[in-house]
Amino acid sequence: MATVSGKQGVGQRGKIRRGEVSIQKHRWGNMMKKKTKNPSGKTVSKTEIGRRDFIKIAGGASVFMIVPRHVLGGPAYVSPSDKLNIAAVGVNGKGKTDIREVAHENIYALCDIDDHKMAATLEEDWTAGFRDKARKYRDYRAMLDNEPEIDAVLISTPDHMHSPIATHAMAMGKHVYVQKPLTHTVAEARLLAMRARENNVVTQMGNQGHAEEGARLINEWVADGLLGTVTEVHCWTNRPVWPQGIARPAGSDPVPATMDWDLWLGAAPHRPYLQGRYHAFNWRGWRDFGTGVVGDMGAHIIDHPYWALDLDLPSRISASSTRWGRDFESFPLASKIHFEFPAKGRRPAVKMTWYDGGLLPERPQMIENGRQMGDNDGGVLIVGTRNTLMHGVYGRDPHLIPETKNLEYQKPAPTMARSPGIYQEWIDAIKDRSKVTTSSFEYAARLTETMLLGNIALLREGERAVLEYDGANMRFTNDEAANAYLEKDYRPGFGLV
Repeated sequence: MATVSGKQGVGQRGKIRRGEVSIQKHRWGNMMKKKTKNPSGKTVSKTEIGRRDFIKIAGGASVFMIVPRHVLGGPAYVSPSDKLNIAAVGVNGKGKTDIREVAHENIYALCDIDDHKMAATLEEDWTAGFRDKARKYRDYRAMLDNEPEIDAVLISTPDHMHSPIATHAMAMGKHVYVQKPLTHTVAEARLLAMRARENNVVTQMGNQGHAEEGARLINEWVADGLLGTVTEVHCWTNRPVWPQGIARPAGSDPVPATMDWDLWLGAAPHRPYLQGRYHAFNWRGWRDFGTGVVGDMGAHIIDHPYWALDLDLPSRISASSTRWGRDFESFPLASKIHFEFPAKGRRPAVKMTWYDGGLLPERPQMIENGRQMGDNDGGVLIVGTRNTLMHGVYGRDPHLIPETKNLEYQKPAPTMARSPGIYQEWIDAIKDRSKVTTSSFEYAARLTETMLLGNIALLREGERAVLEYDGANMRFTNDEAANAYLEKDYRPGFGLV
């Protein structure tokens, strides 16, 4: 029986339970790393990169002992007057954006499996303040194990590595910011929320629209009763903009000396390196690494009606799509997913439909001819008995349709606190624990679970059945085969803590 390793460390076996749910299928392998001493006498892992490849050996470190602040105040303690020591795993693409947005703090350590990507990021002007000072690593495990002064960690890797890195960091008392989607599996989403509570760390998922003005307007307008009774929601996107619906390519290419392919694969089963096929962007369409379109964009689109209507977990899910890649290795080019959310409090049951790959909902009768639905990347229709609200991706530009209705509406006074931004929320909450993040793992895990249930419905669409989901116990009640997709196995050395 597969298990989750306990807090005692590698090799300790035990079950993690949430309610009646046993999350068992997580494995740790041996994470032994050969270590050596640098000229200053500091023990470092040999997975740490050399100085010529943008490594900093601590030759300028003090020769006297200073008691670290984490010893004085506990592993998650940061004085409000201090700058956070922030580490980043993944420095390219969205990872680069994440680092730039928190660069007013102390960028303490950087980790990426690709030296070229590391170098390219550090060549940008805005990195001058930490370019030479930040410790550089290829292996996140070595970074976390060797740098106790890290306060908080940004995680911007392919989806399949979010949870191994986040659980490792949280077990060490580090605050974590994880790019969307939060996890690769449903079981991981449950586990990350639980680990955040257990370790009392500040968490945030990187769905930036959640912190924007549009998200708050949508919540306030729905709460104002503007729409009447809502029972129908439509969400869509133009994605994918990467390869999907294809078979695994044959052959292999030599792995460049400037990257570590084994570390990139991480928790995923081994496969040969192929230039440009997976790293650095095209991984999203492959099930071993990504979560397809609903995983990529659902956190920016489903998020807003999900939050405003307090939808929680669906009880019934079904789907249809174009063909999957051979052996279900890559996601379909286009899909349609139906979610049914049970009634909650005074809100009746809600049906939500997701469309991607160019599919769109039927145009509402009240929308003006020639008017675009949503924006260029997608959108949402929240359909009520009185009015219909339309908005774009990230919750931007919310409007009633038609425009005459929107112009007539007397907007209510703001009732929700405005956000300083998705990143600053996280930083502020770390320094002042009376503050909170609005996309913490407590919320983000449920949103992510909902999106990933849609992917399972796509995998089971050939059975021509509606999946019945028991959210309290994290199981499908009418399709035992579907339950196998709620969790996964991990390569030794890259499991969950």
